[in-house]
Amino acid sequence: MVNAAIVILAGTESHSDLGRLVNGLEAAREFAENDADDLELIFDGAGTEWIPELEDEDHDYHALYNSVKEHVSVCEYCAGAFGVEDDVDDAGLVTWGEHDGHPSIRSLVADDYEVITF
Repeated sequence: MVNAAIVILAGTESHSDLGRLVNGLEAAREFAENDADDLELIFDGAGTEWIPELEDEDHDYHALYNSVKEHVSVCEYCAGAFGVEDDVDDAGLVTWGEHDGHPSIRSLVADDYEVITF
């Protein structure tokens, strides 16, 4: 059994950001496909801007995102800072804000999660 927390920090501005997003989603899917693993997929910082794009059924990676959506959570503070709060709410996603409005990476480490950033 593996505990993995994948954090998407890449924004939406460049081709390399898209590559980091897709690599993060693929890694998340690999963990999600193993029933013994516990996965948290967190969109944080500029990564929160991906939510409205990935929720669009016409997006190239909508299906990949949907395959791991049940594991997705979003930084509460950053959703507001990047103007995607309504999109996050509309998507029915959980927000994390236990450390000054942000997900607590320390609590993930304390709970034996391997934290992987993209």
